[in-house]
Order: sequence, then structure tokens, then C-alpha cells
Amino acid sequence: MKNKFTFAALLVSGILPQLGYSLPSGFVYLKDIDPSIQQDIRYAGEHNFVGRPIKGYEKATCILTKPAAQALKKVQTDLRKKKLSLKVYDCYRPQMAVDDFYQWSKNASDTKMKAEFYPNVDKSMLFNSGYIARYSGHTMGSTVDLTIVPVPAPKQATYTDGQKLQACYAPLNQRFKDNSIDMGTGFDCLDPHAHYAYKQICQRAQDNRSLLKKVMMDNGFEPYSKEWWHFTYKNQLYPNRYFNFPVK
Repeated sequence: MKNKFTFAALLVSGILPQLGYSLPSGFVYLKDIDPSIQQDIRYAGEHNFVGRPIKGYEKATCILTKPAAQALKKVQTDLRKKKLSLKVYDCYRPQMAVDDFYQWSKNASDTKMKAEFYPNVDKSMLFNSGYIARYSGHTMGSTVDLTIVPVPAPKQATYTDGQKLQACYAPLNQRFKDNSIDMGTGFDCLDPHAHYAYKQICQRAQDNRSLLKKVMMDNGFEPYSKEWWHFTYKNQLYPNRYFNFPVK
């Protein structure tokens, strides 16, 4: 009994390390670097192109390498001057999640979310078209999917499993009511409408994409031509290492 009380006293006093989840060296929680950046981690829930939580996402939180997170803080500082804010959809992604996407892509019968996320692409072509891959830059910890929201941010609609879906490239007032400024499509729109070179979107959406691209590039990130939301920090801490620890 005495030993139990002694251990408890040491734990409360901080002499003994508290039990908890430790991130690998060089990784941080974005909220610890800049809590003002909004988070809407889609793969931890059901509103994504698969329609369920993805393996490895045990908590809806953003994890990044510290240099990438610090660079995002600089982006946020620039945007706040314009009464705008970043909102992240995905950050570090474990390899088990990438594997989950690949296995899902081979199941031709599961097209639950097709009407919203890939209305014009046959599911069997998602892998060959490059929308699904065996490896992802996200697993290296310096790639992030994000958008811009106004400050104060409008209330975002709540996704209900089974609700009627609208195409991700539908007009802003018709597609899922994200609180993002208009980027021409919703997040994870597996369609040419999401490409930077696609010009058949309204001028405001084109301007908003340009704003996001510029502020990210000004702070050391590289864009991806086929996804307006996807950026990689150029000076990656782990440019050749794929991690597989869970997001929690």
C-alpha cells in the first residue's frame, strides 16, 4: 500500500514521466504550434470519398513535422492580416491509411460516395488515373491539405451519413456547405475541376485559388497541379521516409 501511495505522489509531482502518446522525433501537433488554425480532419470521420473513418485515424487532429507546422504558422500570420484563416483537412497520413485507400479502390461494389467525390470517374480508374496511389507524400509528414476560411468563420454544415450527395464541383450554394471561401470545388474532388489549370470555374474561385497558392509558396510550400488544396513543404525533414504511426 505504501508503494502505491509513493508512486501516486511522484506521478502527481511530475518526478515520474506521465504515461501518454509520444510522437516520433521531429513531429508536432499543429494545435501546439498555432491553435488558431482550424482543423476539419476528414479521414477521421465519414465525410470523405470512402464514406467511413480511415485506418490509422484514431483522433481528428493534425500532426506535421515541426518545420512544416512552423511554416504554416507564418502562412496563418499573413492571412490573419486579411481577416482570413487556414483550415486543414489532412496532415500527416500513416501508411496504413494509404493501404486502406488502395484496398478500397479494388472493391468495385463500394461506390457509396461517388456522387459527391468522383461523379465522372469510374471507380476502377481511380488508381490508374493517379487519384489513389500505393504511397503518399503525406506519410513523410510535411504535406498538408487545406483551404482558407473567413474570420470569423461561418458555421459549417454537419454531414449526416446517408444524406443526399451533391457533386463536389456543383455551384457553391449547391454543394456541401463547407465554410471555406469558394475554391471552385469541395475538398478531395477527384475531378479535373480541382486542377489549377482548369478555368471553367468562376473568377472569384480562380482568384481564391491564386491567393492560397501564393501565400503558401511565399512561405516555402510547393503546390500540386491536380489538387488545389495539396501543398508540400519544400525543406522536408524526412524526404525519403514513410511513417506508419497512428494519428491520435
